[in-house]
Formats: sequence, structure tokens, C-alpha cells
Amino acid sequence: MDSNEHEPAEGDAPPAAALAAPPHAPPPPRAPGIAGLSAPYRVVAALALGAVAVAACWHLALVFLHVAPSNTVSKQHAQTVDGWIYPEFEQNWKLFAPNPLQQNIAVEVRAEVRTDEGLLVVGNWRDLSAEDGRAIRHSLLPSHTEQNELRRAWDFFTGSHDEENKSNGERGELAEQYLRRIALDRLDPRTEADMAVGKGGRLAVGRIVRIQLRAATTAVRAPEWSDEQTDTQTYYRELPWWTV
Repeated sequence: MDSNEHEPAEGDAPPAAALAAPPHAPPPPRAPGIAGLSAPYRVVAALALGAVAVAACWHLALVFLHVAPSNTVSKQHAQTVDGWIYPEFEQNWKLFAPNPLQQNIAVEVRAEVRTDEGLLVVGNWRDLSAEDGRAIRHSLLPSHTEQNELRRAWDFFTGSHDEENKSNGERGELAEQYLRRIALDRLDPRTEADMAVGKGGRLAVGRIVRIQLRAATTAVRAPEWSDEQTDTQTYYRELPWWTV
């Protein structure tokens, strides 16, 4: 080693070049959210968010038209609204309840029974809605079945059949099967027909052969302070006999 050269002494300052460029400087922090993405990904994210926002607005608009009172827009676009709502987004309520139910509808059933002696006996009408009402009254925790099963089944049937009880769509057969199963579930397969037969006036006991349902509709009487005249006569809609 040349005599004029010497190693830097311990504690001497490092060269200026070493201070100017640290060998391991950390990268600058990335911006949070979409701003931190590269330009192509920012475009894709913006388009995706825009599509979600448009779909949400479209869905809310059609649901609003479905539940709102009938108006010009809902009538003009009824096919589009129904095509979007049914069956996944069906709503069973109306905004502001413009037409509250003003009728009492009781679903009744009767059975035709074949006795052990071979006689066919038609029983009297049995009020299934009244039975549900008695089960609900004074009950702190009434079941959903007692409150809604029979009522919704009848609504399903009337909505899928015309006034002649003929199916008006593909759901008609399903509605008939559903209503029939509910009625049979309320009846014992080997039941007493509520009708006296024979000389002794005994009740006929046997196997159910056919059942028939009907609805008894009675308008709710207007309050005493109202001048409205209400027809409170009970009207019946009988369905055909269904073979079990």
C-alpha cells in the first residue's frame, strides 16, 4: 500500500455519494381504493359499479310499480313488470293498502263417504276457516299454518282459475293439488260423515271417496256512523267434486 494512502479512521463521515442514494429505499405508498389500481383496472371497476347501480335502480323501480296503486305507467308496462317480478320477487302487499279487504271469506269442505255397508253418504259442510280462527283466538303464539296456509291456498286457487273454476294457466293444476292436500289433511281418511242415515239416525262411518270445497263470502258491515249501504248476504263459490 502506498504510503500516501490510508484507510479512513473509525468514526470518519461516510462519502457524500453514499448519503445521496440509500441502497434500500421503501416504495411510495399506494393510494387506497380504486385510485390505487392501474388505469385499465380502474376502468373495469368503474364499469362494474355502474352496472350494479343501474341494475339496483331498475329492480327498485319495477318493485315500486308492482306494489304501487294501479297507474298509467304500471298499466302500460304491466307485462315487463310481471315478467321481472314473478316468481322470484313476488310481493303480497300493496303500497299504502289502497284496497283493504272488506270481506270475510270462509273456506268449507264436505266429504262423500262410502260406508262399510257400501252406502255413499254426503256429509255436511265443515268450516275449516272457523277452525283456524278458534285455534288462533287467545293464543299467544299462533302458528303460521293456522294463520295463513288455508287462506293463501284459496288465494292461489282463485288467482289461477276463472269464475267457472277453469284453470287459466300452468299454475292451475298445482293450485288444485295444493288445496286438495290441505283439505284432506284436515279430514280423517276414515271419517264420520256429519249426516244421519238409516232408521236409527246413526252417523255414517267409512272411507272418503270424494271431497268438495266452497268459499262463503260475506261483506263486512259498514260502521254505524257511516251512510254506506252494504250487502251482507253470504255468497258461495262451489268447486267441483274431486276424487280422492
